[in-house]
Amino acid sequence: MIHAALYSGAAIAALLAAPASAQDAPAPAATEVQDDSGTGDIVITARRREETLLNVPIAVTALSADKLDKIGAVDLTDLQAVSPNTTIKDARGTNSTLAAFIRGVGQQDPVPGFEAGIGIYLDDVYLNRPQAAVLDIYDVERIEVLRGPQGTLYGRNTIGGAIKYVTKRLPDTFSASIRGAYGSYNQADGIVSLSAPIGDMVRIGVSGARLTRDGFGKNRFLNIDNYNKNIWAGRGTVEFESPDGGLFVRITGDYTHDTSAPRNGHRLFAGLLTGSPLLSNVFDTNAGLKNPKQDIQAGGLSMAVTAKLGGGFTLRSISAWRKDRSFTPIDFDSTPSVDVDVPAVYRNEQTSQEFQLAYSSEKLNGLVGFYYLGAKAATGFDVLLYTTGDAIPAGAPLFGPYPQFDAYTAGDVRTETQSIFADFTYDFTPQISLSLGGRYTWDERKSFVYKANYILGPTSEFGGNPTAFGAPATNFRGRAMFKRFTPRASISFKPSENHLLYASYSEGFKGGGFDPRGSGTSAPISNAAAGRTYQDIYNYLSFDPEIVKSYEIGWKGSAFGKRLTWALDGFYADYTDVQIPGSVACVVNGAPNFCGITTNAAKATIKGIELESTAVLARGFAGPGSNVSLSGAVGYIEPKYKNYIGPTGTDVAAFRQFQNTPKWTASGTLAANLPIGGGDLNASTVVSYRSTTHQFEVSSPFLDQPGYTLWDANLTYSFGSKGQYSIGVHAKNLTDVHYKIGGYQYLAANAATGAIIYTPTGGVTPTLGKEGVASAFYGNPRQIFGTFSLKF
Repeated sequence: MIHAALYSGAAIAALLAAPASAQDAPAPAATEVQDDSGTGDIVITARRREETLLNVPIAVTALSADKLDKIGAVDLTDLQAVSPNTTIKDARGTNSTLAAFIRGVGQQDPVPGFEAGIGIYLDDVYLNRPQAAVLDIYDVERIEVLRGPQGTLYGRNTIGGAIKYVTKRLPDTFSASIRGAYGSYNQADGIVSLSAPIGDMVRIGVSGARLTRDGFGKNRFLNIDNYNKNIWAGRGTVEFESPDGGLFVRITGDYTHDTSAPRNGHRLFAGLLTGSPLLSNVFDTNAGLKNPKQDIQAGGLSMAVTAKLGGGFTLRSISAWRKDRSFTPIDFDSTPSVDVDVPAVYRNEQTSQEFQLAYSSEKLNGLVGFYYLGAKAATGFDVLLYTTGDAIPAGAPLFGPYPQFDAYTAGDVRTETQSIFADFTYDFTPQISLSLGGRYTWDERKSFVYKANYILGPTSEFGGNPTAFGAPATNFRGRAMFKRFTPRASISFKPSENHLLYASYSEGFKGGGFDPRGSGTSAPISNAAAGRTYQDIYNYLSFDPEIVKSYEIGWKGSAFGKRLTWALDGFYADYTDVQIPGSVACVVNGAPNFCGITTNAAKATIKGIELESTAVLARGFAGPGSNVSLSGAVGYIEPKYKNYIGPTGTDVAAFRQFQNTPKWTASGTLAANLPIGGGDLNASTVVSYRSTTHQFEVSSPFLDQPGYTLWDANLTYSFGSKGQYSIGVHAKNLTDVHYKIGGYQYLAANAATGAIIYTPTGGVTPTLGKEGVASAFYGNPRQIFGTFSLKF
């Protein structure tokens, strides 16, 4: 099946290929066009065709390879600072799992089988799961962040937005490059790329990356690094282009292996059972869980075929297969006690096929498409709990002071989805254009959920040989199908060549499913005489699709010979049946456990404003190419739950906030470019601000992050023919701000308000485990590193 998907697209496109005029081809590579002002007018493909950023009626942030180099961007999380109303971060307790939010929509917990609210695309291939999605930046052409629902132009419907990672096309001549970096915490990165033509029609290229760094802190109990980096990555590409340009084929394979040490949290109060102390360094931990070792392997194959058919038509096929496996041990309590210790594994595999038939003419441009995705997402994890005499389940033997009780969960979710989509733009006049699009999606979910208790854990998957304790609490299989049509419409008006006004309406849809961590024994009983039925468990474990209806108006423009450019937009969204995955302490077969719970608890509205702008303050003052510019991005968002049915069945909307959605995000970049000694010296400084951020839907005095400001600075010098050589110095988080990006909490709280319930002595009461769980993960501290690059 995999090989058939990869090669069917090429066969069909090749059979239909025919000579065509240059205007029929959607040039697959984008470039950065420089004008006299020194600003970069980036050409993007947000609408599946080449357009300049200021002419696209979509809210999008685009960063070229040159800009990413100059700001010292290392991976996707660095985009957060310069894209308004955007959160991109490492998921808590991981090094390479992505948590992304745009305009209030996203996914906090990387639960298997859940579709992320934000789509990540690697060369137009949708990454179905967030594991291994924190992509390191190398051999990149550009990165685009599209805000708002996407689906009429892209393979997979994404309800909140999309992040497009576009790698470079291979050059027509032999090329070699070496990039390196060394800096704080013994950061040592090396990237080597080679490419060469083979005859007139074939080009091959390979890249390899070795990315390492010592930990920002230490695991003091295990005496290993915490927050370190140890990654091998590689990419190989073969490109074929017919002499007449009528057929282009690109086959790419990539692989990443991450063996960084487990990332464990920093306890926010002393251990309640053993008094495990607070540590002075927020990057230090006393976590005791050491098996399994963290080990993430991910990779895939893709093939993109573009065939010009003549008459303005172009056929494109995108075939892909991807697979990843992540062993990620999580020590929730972050103490030496084996208390809420969770050895876990995630396994994902996907096969996708997309066809697009594009049409381009003087007045009408657009495409129709078909998309298929088959995906498997499985997880298995233990919850190892501290057991002393009063905590061991009845009938179990005592095993001394060490925990032996294991609450095990396994989940397997199979997704099969198909969709047809279309989007066309008609230019009534050179000033007025109308775009109409639509998508019909079929999403099928098949799920298996299993929960059981063991003693003498962990389970065999993590090296143990346990004994079952009682019958399985959950042994469920379910199937559900979700269908929906989602439209998009926009109208744009160009009062002059340098101004674009637009208004749009779009809908986003994310299918429902089953919580693979849920407990069937928690399901309410509908008929006391019949007991808990299959339908009771089905209803409890399942959740419905969520829908966003988004309205947007915008103004993009430039003035003073493009010395000033801007993109201003305002948006409003109705968000219904909001899926809120979470985890709670529960009791399964009379024993403490950890259960997932996902509800369509809410209706909400989201409104906000975004502004991105660049002003050239001076140019030509020190010769051709010299300039000073100031660019900035500001986002304001006001998300509000209109109703939210809490665990008691009452509306608790007044006490719920949106996760990972600060009301204000802002950044400013001051940059100067000076020609010196036959080269170019670029200096820049970036200041970014984020207001108060809630990690969960309820406020937490332990995990909420107050507003903070980060300051970066960069200095690069490029010289030689076309910037053949470069050296740079980059400083991140110069003021060494400590800020939380995630965490865990299992403490007694008011069911309605979420407020922590304190004891008369000012203490807290754990709801899972004996030590009490409130641990935080932090963003990177101050880092200073030097870079160099050589191109041959």
